[in-house]
Amino acid sequence: MASSEPAWHPAAIADAEEARNWYAERSAFAARGFLLALDQGIEAILEAPERWPNHRYGCRRYVLPNQYPFTLVYRLTTGIEIVAVAHQKRRPGYWKRRL
Repeated sequence: MASSEPAWHPAAIADAEEARNWYAERSAFAARGFLLALDQGIEAILEAPERWPNHRYGCRRYVLPNQYPFTLVYRLTTGIEIVAVAHQKRRPGYWKRRL
């Protein structure tokens, strides 16, 4: 089912860029760590997309490590689509309009 790369909703790309920029304003090291955690999350999802729990609206979620309070929200269609890189404490469910 999984391809070598997931499809990204354009707003999910914007989510990731906004988060990276926030970290970069504070620390280049933290920004690199965030991107590494994001890449590791994508790899984990690609390896076993059904491993991660069902969430809302037919999506699944992968929670990044503790120092980065973000969740990768994705859904399985003909492949894997990243719907959001959602902050865990802000605007829950805001991404459902993307479905």
